[in-house]
Amino acid sequence: MAKIHFRPYTTKQILLFPQRIDENIAEDDPVRLVNGLIDQLDLTSFRKLYKEAGRSPFHPRMMLKAVIYGYMNNVYSCRKIEERLVRDVHFIWLAGYEHPDYITINRFRNRVKKEINDVFTQVVLLLAERGFVSLDVEYIDGTKIESKANKYTFVWRKTVEKNRAKLLEKIKVLLSQIDDVIAQDNASEQEKEEFTPDMLYSMARELNAALAEEPEPATKEEKKERKARQKQVKDLEGKAKKLTEYDQHLETLGERNSYSKTDPDATFMRRKEDAMNNGQTVPCYNLQIGTENQFITDFGFFHNPNDTGTMIPFLSSFSDRYGHMPKECCADSGYGSEENYSFMEACDTEAFVKYNFFHKEQKRTFKDDIFRIENLYYNRDEDYYVCPMGQHMERVGTRHNRTERGYRTLNAVYRAGNCEGCPLRWGCYKKRQGNREIEVNHRLMEYKQQARDRLTSEKGLEHRSRRPIEPEAVFGQMKYDMQYKRFRHFGKDKVTMDFAFFATAFNIKKMIATMKRAA
Repeated sequence: MAKIHFRPYTTKQILLFPQRIDENIAEDDPVRLVNGLIDQLDLTSFRKLYKEAGRSPFHPRMMLKAVIYGYMNNVYSCRKIEERLVRDVHFIWLAGYEHPDYITINRFRNRVKKEINDVFTQVVLLLAERGFVSLDVEYIDGTKIESKANKYTFVWRKTVEKNRAKLLEKIKVLLSQIDDVIAQDNASEQEKEEFTPDMLYSMARELNAALAEEPEPATKEEKKERKARQKQVKDLEGKAKKLTEYDQHLETLGERNSYSKTDPDATFMRRKEDAMNNGQTVPCYNLQIGTENQFITDFGFFHNPNDTGTMIPFLSSFSDRYGHMPKECCADSGYGSEENYSFMEACDTEAFVKYNFFHKEQKRTFKDDIFRIENLYYNRDEDYYVCPMGQHMERVGTRHNRTERGYRTLNAVYRAGNCEGCPLRWGCYKKRQGNREIEVNHRLMEYKQQARDRLTSEKGLEHRSRRPIEPEAVFGQMKYDMQYKRFRHFGKDKVTMDFAFFATAFNIKKMIATMKRAA
């Protein structure tokens, strides 16, 4: 029987690892591409973040490589990155056998929270140089990502305004009960103006000073009266403190309807991914991204839950980042508004953006509905509509509206001459009395016609077929492949920093995968 000879095995040998640790790393391994790509970046702006005196810090290029490679491998925790720098041969080689602890890694991320945005831009420009993106087409979409804040720390505008109004009424009643010249004079001065916390605190100080100047009470009734007045002044101070709290809530809210106490930058929103399936609102950020060939070319965070009001500032950020506006922009119906169409027209951006009834108006039921405004005959020269019964609807006025951003819209009002006894009234006009009135935004109708012509053209059909596999695919890979579903930081500035690291890692990972498929 042949004797089996095993290879020698010992863990206490002098040289356990090879002299060059990269011998165990393949030539086409992603870590080598990450190393080479980040070496090409200009990190001059990082130098101003460090002091010349003191202990020598870790090299920022090494730290940047370690963090980005960690994000590429779904490692977002500083503690886990620290572990990988000791256990994973790829991290060890990338870091040059440096061992920064998790505190140092976290401090580095926070230190470069402004500069990392420039790193993201540089990576996208490198992608453009290599032909992965053109930066001429922008596919825009948004998603809501949950904040780290507690779900039950909400502050609602309506509740604050309601309680604040009640508090002001209580303050008026309290001042009427305080039998003092100071309180009555201040109350009479504020009959038309609203009370402020500073005013109430000043009033309380004056009342306390007046009480201190009075002689000590001699009888039991005088002592009782003095205690009652002191209690009223203390109650006034408490209401001033509460009014201060309400005013701070309103200041933090700004134009929002809600915010979280633990993360004031987060707004309560409803999400499609509802774990409890009951429509519960959770503290979120509205993340907007622009993509091309499934690369993230731009991103931004917004407080408002709807997408309509985010498009203009988001496209403006694209111009600030790359020095020009995209030549073509494609988005879903959530972005189709007169204000957005007007902005893109002024910027010479061809808008392949749907509006809310784009798909519905393609159906036969919509086209055959003779009562809809879109299907009524309009005489442009004489400016009147013709109702289904052939009656002229003359223009009787104009209504002016303003959006949240201050954009002015004009709605023309048309009214029929006499709808009494009309046999088609049942489907034409729901009110029992009066003549039918319609409001028409002619400028928006023109923008819709332009969008319709673009979207039904050959190029528009191509954009419409690509749009679902552009930002939607990125969101799917982000949330389910890379498990980036919830932020790990408080505050918009840190959330932006964290996503800038992620977007940079995402683009590098996508570039490597694209190169491997092409090879």
